[in-house]
Parts: sequence; C-alpha cells; structure tokens
Amino acid sequence: MISTQPAPLSTDAGVLRDAIARARTGLVDREVVAEVVVLCAVAGEHVLVIGAPGTAKSEAVRRTADQLGGRYFEYLLGRFTEPSEIFGPVDLRRLREGLVEFETAGMLPEAEVAFLDEVFLGSTAVLNTLLGILNERVFRRGSTHLSCPLRVCVGAANSLPDDPALAAFADRFLARVFVTPVVDARLDELLEVGWGAGSRPSDPVGSLLPAVDRLSRAARDSDLTGVRGPLAAALRRMRQAGVPLSDRRAVRSQRLVAAAAALDGRTAATVDDLWVLPLIAPTLDAQASARDVLSDLVEQGRNGSLVYAAEEFARGQQARAARLVETGRRLLDEVGSGPLAYDDRLRVEATLREIDAGFVLADAPQALQDTRGLLVAAIQA
Repeated sequence: MISTQPAPLSTDAGVLRDAIARARTGLVDREVVAEVVVLCAVAGEHVLVIGAPGTAKSEAVRRTADQLGGRYFEYLLGRFTEPSEIFGPVDLRRLREGLVEFETAGMLPEAEVAFLDEVFLGSTAVLNTLLGILNERVFRRGSTHLSCPLRVCVGAANSLPDDPALAAFADRFLARVFVTPVVDARLDELLEVGWGAGSRPSDPVGSLLPAVDRLSRAARDSDLTGVRGPLAAALRRMRQAGVPLSDRRAVRSQRLVAAAAALDGRTAATVDDLWVLPLIAPTLDAQASARDVLSDLVEQGRNGSLVYAAEEFARGQQARAARLVETGRRLLDEVGSGPLAYDDRLRVEATLREIDAGFVLADAPQALQDTRGLLVAAIQA
C-alpha cells in the first residue's frame, strides 16, 4: 500500500534548500535575492528588489522562479501599460451579453509566482487593481471576481518612489532587498560567470510549490509563544532607532519569522529567527540601523536553507560558519575527486582563506572544521 503520509518538515525544507542552491548557481553577490524570494513565498508575503540597472535583479528572480516552478507571470511596467496587458482583455463574448468580464488565462490573476519590473511606473488603474491581488489574493474587475493562487510577487525598481501616493502600494511589499554592483573582491568570479552567461541551472522535476505550500502551512501553525516577547522588544528597538514601521509591517513580520523557522525544518520559532527583521525596514539606511540595534539579539542567528541571507542580516559567526560549510560542501561536490583543475584549485584556496581569516580553528563549529579538512584534502590530492 502506498503511504499517504505528508512529507516531514525537514524533507520539504531540504527540497527547497536544494532548489535555492540551484538558483544561486551562476549568481554572484545576488544569493540573498534568491533566498528572500523563497522566504517570502513560504511566508505568503511579497518582496521588493531595489537596485541600479544592470545589477542582475531580473536574472536572480527568474532563476528562482524557474526552480520553484508553477505558473509564472513577468511584465515590465511603464507609464502607458494598459490594465489588459497585466490582467487580461475583456471577454468579448460575455460583453455581447452585457457583462464586463475578463479573460485571465496566462495573465497575473492566474499566476502562482509573479515578477513585475519597474513596478512603480504602473498607472493608477494598474496599481489599484494590483492592491487587491497582493493584499487579498483576489482579482476584481467588472463582473470578474477571481481568487488568485499567487504565492509571491516580486517587484523590482531602480529606486524607491518619492511620491507619497505610492507609499500605500509600496507597503504591501513586506520585505526589501537592496542590491549594489558586485564588490571588487568578487569581480574575477563575476567575469568568469558572465562569460558563460548563457548557461542556466537545471530545472527541477515538476513544481516545488506543493513543498512551499506545506511549509507555509507549517509556518502558519508555528509556535511563536517563546519568541513574541523578544520580537516585540526588537520592534521597539527598531522604532526607537528611527526605523519607520507601520502597524501592518510589525504584525506581518511574524510571518517572516515563522517562515524562517519552517525553512530551517522547525515547528517553533526562536530568537535565532529574528535575523529576518531588518528585511522589513523600508530603506537601505533603515536596514543598516536595524542591523546595528539588533546586533546583540540576532548574532547567534543562522538558517540551514537561507545561509547567505542569515549571514547578511545576522552578521554573526554562526551564520557565517553555516554559509562557509554550505559553500565548502557544494564546492567539493562540484570539483569531485582526483587532482584539481587550476580554476577549481583557486576556488578551494579562496574558501580556505576565508575560513582561516574568520575563525580560530579550535573554536570553530565542528561542521566547519570537518569541511575545512575535506577542502585541505582536496588541495593535496
């Protein structure tokens, strides 16, 4: 008899961990974008990616969407974008009967993952309709009322809008990721990856959205009792540091905390999951302030699935060690056994240098010590 038992939480977390790793392949300094998109998909929230043109925002989102699978919708908005280009045209057959309904097949109302580039350039008509989809997962236009299966919408823009009229719309995107040009230390890696830019990571077998949905249910059922007091204290610290947080953002931050726990394979959130809180700060400066005032609270934060994001926002040794273990193990899988090629040797040596620069070996976590030993053995083979 075939078992119908649901997959364990750790199994689904592992499936998404592998999908994130595939999405990160070929991305340089954009790993956080991929991880936060998955975090928000599990949390049932939306994310803004802000950065100058040419910083691979779109590529990072597309690679992540490819790995998640499901129905995908992408559009570049402009001042003259018609609502029909996003939501679908009027159904002419129904119009002859006197009903204004819309054909939504293949359009945003039926998408499971969506990416809207230059999202703040949309007209008032487009943005007002989007509000219902983002907030309530419902499409309302004319006589059409449709429940939307959207898990996550990613909005991208070159900068945050100055227009106060757009503030309510922007507030529907709970998480913010700010990207800048790749740091000088990783330019060699960028050039190597960019030369083979036509390559794409392998596709998953089928859609991973069922795993996302199971983790989402686990997150909704997550026990936040033990973390609610520290969470409230953390939010007060952020507000006292001048980070503007609406009541909506404060309440919905719990979804990110619970989703982080679920993606780490746990049914209860802890203080170590509070590293997600800087993501809800609305500006780059506000995120920097949030990291500063929360540094002592989240320094032990880490996440087995979101290793780069946890390191970026926790800024602690535990998160850094987890990321280096992940990097080392993936690297060992890629280079295989036997003598290393020249480029592979450089990558292994670079990882070893980072481990040795950041940790006293005797005090490092055992997993990192073991990974370092395997990397040294690969060099000596």
